Amino acid sequence: MQETSERRSNRSRTEATRKKLISAARQLFAKKGYAETGTPEIVKAAAVTRGALYHHFEDKSDLFRAVVRQEADAVARHIERETLDPASALDALITGMDAYFDAVNKPGRVRILLLDGPAVLGQKEMNRIDRETGGEELKEGLAYALGKEEDRDYPLDALTLIISAAFDKAALAIAEGDERHQYHKALSAIFSALIEKEGR
Repeated sequence: MQETSERRSNRSRTEATRKKLISAARQLFAKKGYAETGTPEIVKAAAVTRGALYHHFEDKSDLFRAVVRQEADAVARHIERETLDPASALDALITGMDAYFDAVNKPGRVRILLLDGPAVLGQKEMNRIDRETGGEELKEGLAYALGKEEDRDYPLDALTLIISAAFDKAALAIAEGDERHQYHKALSAIFSALIEKEGR
């Protein structure tokens, strides 16, 4: 019984240390960027030893991957919450788009997910993380909007990739000061045209 309690206590401490490292790294990566953040300052900010960092993560890029996964998961959860009960196929896509813009607008998230993420981990790894953290909402929304596979004029995977890239480009532009409403309007028009063409 005591041994079980000790193991549970050790697991709790281990998980707490991991969370502290991810939290400290997230703050520094968001503020300074990946390249300008060193592991000594992450360790200092987390108030743990250097050995603790390398016990949990292979290197800085592995820790960054954990931060990216956490941020991607938060974005996916927000979109899921906001699109639980859409009024229509068009509403599902537009609501999901707005939810994405809201979620990615959290301070530091554009830098982590849209700038440093692809540069450090590569787009293939970013796509994998997106899939694993529930980032299939857009594909599911498009599938719902466009109807049965045999009735579609568009390859769904390619369309999802193109629309996702448009979301990311728009989010970057908005973060740099562009008016959000113009991207909302343009993407909404694309969704409307797609659905109208499919007769949905």
